[in-house]
Amino acid sequence: MKKNISENICNETLFASIFKKYSKNLHDFLYYKFGEEFNPKDKVQEAFIKLWENCSKIPPSKAKSFLFTVANNLTINETAHKKVVLKYQQQKSKSYTNENPEFLIQEKEYMSKLENAIANLSEAQRVAFLMNRIEGKKHKEIAELLNISQKAVEKRIYGALKKLREEIKEL
Repeated sequence: MKKNISENICNETLFASIFKKYSKNLHDFLYYKFGEEFNPKDKVQEAFIKLWENCSKIPPSKAKSFLFTVANNLTINETAHKKVVLKYQQQKSKSYTNENPEFLIQEKEYMSKLENAIANLSEAQRVAFLMNRIEGKKHKEIAELLNISQKAVEKRIYGALKKLREEIKEL
C-alpha cells in the first residue's frame, strides 16, 4: 500500500505507522554509533516529538531522513556538551588567594566562633534564624511552616541576633 506524498504526517495513523517502521532502526543506528551512554531511546523519542511538531512541513517521503538527521544532531550536541563539561571539570581550581595569611586565620577563627554561637542558641531561635538567614525565608513563611505567629518568629530571630552579637563582638 503506497502512501500519497501529499498526505500529512499529522494524521495519527500515518504517524503511528512511521513510528513502527523507523523507531527500531533509528534506535539501533544511534546505539551502534554512540553507545548506550547517550540514551538512544530518549533521542528516538525526541526525534519523533520534533517530527510531530513539524508534521505539517514534512512530507512522509522525507520522514526517515528527518528523523535520522534530528536524532543524530541531538546526540552530537549532547556529545559536545559532555566534552565541555569534562574539560571544565579537568581544569584545576585556583589554589591561591589575594588575602594575606593573617586575614585567612582570622576568618577561620571568626567562622568557628560563629558556628559555636549558633550552636549555643535555643533550638527555636536557631531554627528561625537559619530559616531566615540561610534559606532566605520571610518571617511570614517561617511562621506558616512552624505554625506560630509572625511576631513570635520576629522575636526568635531578633533574640538570636542579640545573643550572637553578645557572643561575637565583631558582628
